[in-house]
Amino acid sequence: MPLDYVPLVTPPQAQEEPALWIAFQGGEIVVMSNEDKPAMPCCVALAEHGLVAERSLYLGLYRGQHCYAAAIGESAALPAGWQLLGLRELFGLVEEPLAALSGRALQYLQWDRDHQYCSRCATPLQSRDNERARFCPACGLTSYPPVSPAIMALVTRGRELLLLRKPAWPPGRYSAVAGFVEPGETLEDAVRRETREEVGVEVGNIRYFGSQPWPFPHSLMVAFTAEYAGGDVRPDGEEIVEAQWFEASALPKLPPSVSISRRMIDTVAGRLAAGRPAHG
Repeated sequence: MPLDYVPLVTPPQAQEEPALWIAFQGGEIVVMSNEDKPAMPCCVALAEHGLVAERSLYLGLYRGQHCYAAAIGESAALPAGWQLLGLRELFGLVEEPLAALSGRALQYLQWDRDHQYCSRCATPLQSRDNERARFCPACGLTSYPPVSPAIMALVTRGRELLLLRKPAWPPGRYSAVAGFVEPGETLEDAVRRETREEVGVEVGNIRYFGSQPWPFPHSLMVAFTAEYAGGDVRPDGEEIVEAQWFEASALPKLPPSVSISRRMIDTVAGRLAAGRPAHG
């Protein structure tokens, strides 16, 4: 994404060239309905396509083109030729930099909507022109777009992977341990705690795998691999309803390929299949 997107806060004084508009109605993105791949509005103003924005924010430059986030009224009817697409669906249909920027756009719009007034003194907030922030002119409180760090941990035992299932997931789908980082906690401590809480086992040899922004609603997923160090697998019965060891060559249904959990599981399973160490 750094090579494709330049974050900026202040829009050009006059928008004369067509810009990329990442427009949302509710939590779904507005795309052209007659395209093979999802296409977003590209225009000087959304009104050119019959779309009316309740709120818009300048995002910066995407591959040299100005880009904006916009919120369409939830009760507004979309003009002919446009439809709504879930953000998760979009992630599998467009290139990763544009998917990531779309997630960023939604998070900015939600933050802007939810921070119109100071949470300390109720004074209307104002936007800064030199950073993505809203500040209170009365008491000085400043609000930034929130990012909630969460860990993901794939535990291995020899050639086995420990996978779990949450009650809200489709039947048969499993994934890795995951949970939010608590205040005052390191990422590694969060891996140990979440693994212990969710499935009752201890882990060691914790190694960083990668990270992924996940705008549902504003998480940063930080993925790790870890080795089983002891304990019996015991799902907590609330957040986790099933947990078991799977051979790397006989995995169950997994999350979509756009998620870092799937990429981590595939990577580790591939290493084991090739006779290499699971943890790189």
